[in-house]
Amino acid sequence: MDIKQKFGLKIKELRKLRGLSQEKLANLAEIDRTYLPTIEKGERNVSIEIIERLAIALGVKIKDLFDE
Repeated sequence: MDIKQKFGLKIKELRKLRGLSQEKLANLAEIDRTYLPTIEKGERNVSIEIIERLAIALGVKIKDLFDE
Protein backbone atom coordinates (compact mmCIF):
# COMPACT_ATOMS: atom_id res chain seq x y z
CA MET A 1 0.00 0.00 0.00
CA ASP A 2 1.47 3.37 -0.98
CA ILE A 3 1.29 6.69 0.88
CA LYS A 4 -1.67 7.93 -1.19
CA GLN A 5 -3.70 4.85 -0.27
CA LYS A 6 -2.75 5.10 3.42
CA PHE A 7 -3.66 8.79 3.45
CA GLY A 8 -6.99 8.10 1.74
CA LEU A 9 -7.88 5.37 4.22
CA LYS A 10 -7.08 7.71 7.12
CA ILE A 11 -9.33 10.42 5.68
CA LYS A 12 -12.13 7.88 5.23
CA GLU A 13 -11.66 6.53 8.76
CA LEU A 14 -11.78 9.98 10.35
CA ARG A 15 -14.73 11.03 8.20
CA LYS A 16 -16.74 7.99 9.27
CA LEU A 17 -15.79 8.43 12.94
CA ARG A 18 -17.28 11.91 12.75
CA GLY A 19 -20.42 10.71 11.00
CA LEU A 20 -19.78 12.80 7.90
CA SER A 21 -20.78 11.94 4.36
CA GLN A 22 -18.26 12.47 1.59
CA GLU A 23 -20.34 15.38 0.36
CA LYS A 24 -20.47 17.03 3.80
CA LEU A 25 -16.71 16.69 4.33
CA ALA A 26 -16.03 18.04 0.84
CA ASN A 27 -18.23 21.05 1.61
CA LEU A 28 -16.50 21.66 4.95
CA ALA A 29 -13.07 21.40 3.29
CA GLU A 30 -14.21 23.55 0.35
CA ILE A 31 -13.24 20.97 -2.25
CA ASP A 32 -15.30 19.53 -5.07
CA ARG A 33 -17.55 16.70 -3.91
CA THR A 34 -16.28 14.47 -6.74
CA TYR A 35 -12.66 14.99 -5.63
CA LEU A 36 -12.98 13.47 -2.15
CA PRO A 37 -13.79 9.89 -3.26
CA THR A 38 -10.67 9.86 -5.42
CA ILE A 39 -8.61 10.97 -2.42
CA GLU A 40 -10.11 8.24 -0.25
CA LYS A 41 -9.33 5.62 -2.91
CA GLY A 42 -5.70 6.76 -3.05
CA GLU A 43 -5.99 7.93 -6.64
CA ARG A 44 -4.89 11.52 -6.00
CA ASN A 45 -1.60 13.08 -5.06
CA VAL A 46 -3.08 15.88 -2.97
CA SER A 47 -1.43 19.23 -2.34
CA ILE A 48 -0.48 20.49 1.09
CA GLU A 49 -3.29 23.06 0.77
CA ILE A 50 -5.89 20.31 0.36
CA ILE A 51 -4.33 18.38 3.25
CA GLU A 52 -4.66 21.47 5.45
CA ARG A 53 -8.30 21.99 4.42
CA LEU A 54 -9.13 18.36 5.22
CA ALA A 55 -7.38 18.55 8.60
CA ILE A 56 -9.33 21.69 9.53
CA ALA A 57 -12.62 20.20 8.32
CA LEU A 58 -11.98 17.03 10.35
CA GLY A 59 -10.83 18.97 13.42
CA VAL A 60 -7.37 17.37 13.57
CA LYS A 61 -3.76 18.42 13.18
CA ILE A 62 -2.12 17.74 9.83
CA LYS A 63 0.23 15.21 11.44
CA ASP A 64 -2.81 13.21 12.62
CA LEU A 65 -3.68 12.50 8.99
CA PHE A 66 -0.45 10.53 8.64
CA ASP A 67 -0.61 8.54 11.88
CA GLU A 68 -1.12 4.83 11.44
